[in-house]
This record gives sequence, structure tokens and C-alpha cells, in this order.
Amino acid sequence: MSTMLQEKSPSRAAVPVPSAGELRRGELAAFLRSRRERVSPEQAGLPRGPRRRTPGLRREEVAHLAAVGVTWYTWLEQARDIKVSAQVLDAVARALMLDGGERSHLFALADTVDPMPDTHCSSVSPDLRMMLKGLEPFPAVVQNARYDILAYNHAYAQLMCDLDALPREEHNCMWLTFTNADIRATFVDREETNRAMAAKFRASMAEHIAEPAWKCLLKRLLDASPEFRALWARHEVAPPTAYRTRRFWHPEAGLLRLNHTSLWTGPHPGARLLTFTPADEETRAGLELLNALNRPSA
Repeated sequence: MSTMLQEKSPSRAAVPVPSAGELRRGELAAFLRSRRERVSPEQAGLPRGPRRRTPGLRREEVAHLAAVGVTWYTWLEQARDIKVSAQVLDAVARALMLDGGERSHLFALADTVDPMPDTHCSSVSPDLRMMLKGLEPFPAVVQNARYDILAYNHAYAQLMCDLDALPREEHNCMWLTFTNADIRATFVDREETNRAMAAKFRASMAEHIAEPAWKCLLKRLLDASPEFRALWARHEVAPPTAYRTRRFWHPEAGLLRLNHTSLWTGPHPGARLLTFTPADEETRAGLELLNALNRPSA
């Protein structure tokens, strides 16, 4: 009897179980929508316009701010199965003004490694930080091969601008050279300096050309700076030790003629210590004055 009843019972259709990838894409889509609706046009530097009904930004506005296709971004918010690069995710994170935690969440949902440089670099030891401080009044900085600024002393922070006042994500010498107006104004030989920086970056990138962090920085520079785009198209290369003498104009310290020396702190091409020493007595006096400016209290 039970067997007959079982045979006559209509069979239930199997409910498909979402895969891990589908669940992650759905969560990513919902997260992007929530962040997009939180950012106002005014915050993003866009006109509000009449009859706006969408809370926050429209999809096409996010696509415009991130320099990606509208269709592609729409598919991302629709949880489509599309490939997402680290460079594009970085641009979307900036367009949506994500903080550090939100940015990490975005990259985790996209199953992509975040190319944002680690600003708390463990390779900068306490001894190296002590050396930076001991070199004052000479400016000194620890950089990696990608020109991320990992640590610096007070003299370096005051050399071209108030570096301490800038967001940590802008602590990259390439980015500052081509996008920061205050720093660009300090370069006496700006054209030569910028040309040398682009050539050094191209030479350094040869060993990292497929790495997401490098590709991400390159995309940001190409999008932000017409000058960098023009220099990058020239395919010039130069070693990190090229162009040793630099001239800076500081509003308080005046003209500074500095020789810089690059010392590798570990296996090449890892982190390096870059020091600036005075080329003449006038510059030495200027560095003494520079080091006294806005000196943090003990």
C-alpha cells in the first residue's frame, strides 16, 4: 500500500544549490549596490542634476568615475560570472570611496588579491627606523622597487610637502611626482626629473610586469596624468641610481641642491634606503632650517 502511494505521489523538482562562486558574486553585487547608494553626486564631484530619483550614484556614474564600461559594471552588480582584475577593482573602490575595511571586503568577495601596498611593512626594522632618525637633518626614505614609501624621517617629510598630512594610499613617489601639485612645484628641473622618474619606473617594472600591484599603479598613473602617458609612450629606461643630483625649491629653506644615494637594504630589488645629502654649504644650512620646521614635540 505504501509502495503504491509512493509511486503515485508527484516527484518534487530538485532545488539547485548555489555554488560558492554564485554566493560570493551575489554578495559582491549587493555590497556594491549598497556602497553606490551611499555616495552622493556632490561627494564624487558630480552635478546632482534635476529629477534624480536614484539614491546615491547611478551605475553609469560609478563606471565613469572608475573608467570602466557601463555594461561591465552593470554585469558586476547583476552577479554575472565575469572576470574582475585587481586594477579595475582598485578603481571601483576609489570611485565608491571605500575605507580600508570595505576595500578588503570587496577584494575578498571578488576572490582577488588586493594590490594596495602594505603600509605597515615588516621589512622596515626598528634598527632601520633608528637609522632614518639618526640621519637628520639629511632627508632619508625607505622605498621598495615600486616606489612605495615605507618609512621616512622628519626631514624627508618636510622636503617637498607635509607628507604626514597625506593619505597613506598616496605615499608613492611615482604618484606624488605626477599628481601632487605641491611636490611638483618644488622641482627646479621638473621636466628632467619627471622624465627620469618615468624611465626608472619602466626599468623597475620589467621584472614585475604581470604583478597586479604594479599593473594597478601603472593604470592609475596613465589615467591621472597626461604627462606620464606621454613619457611612458617613449619607452625610455634608466637605473635607480641615475640622475644623482636634484634641485628643490622650498618656500622657507630656499634652493636646495641635493645628492642622493640609494642603498639596498636586502636582496635586490627589495627595499632601498635613499638619502639626500647637501651639495654645498648653503644647502646644508637650508636643511638645518628645514629640519626645524614643524618639528614634532618629543
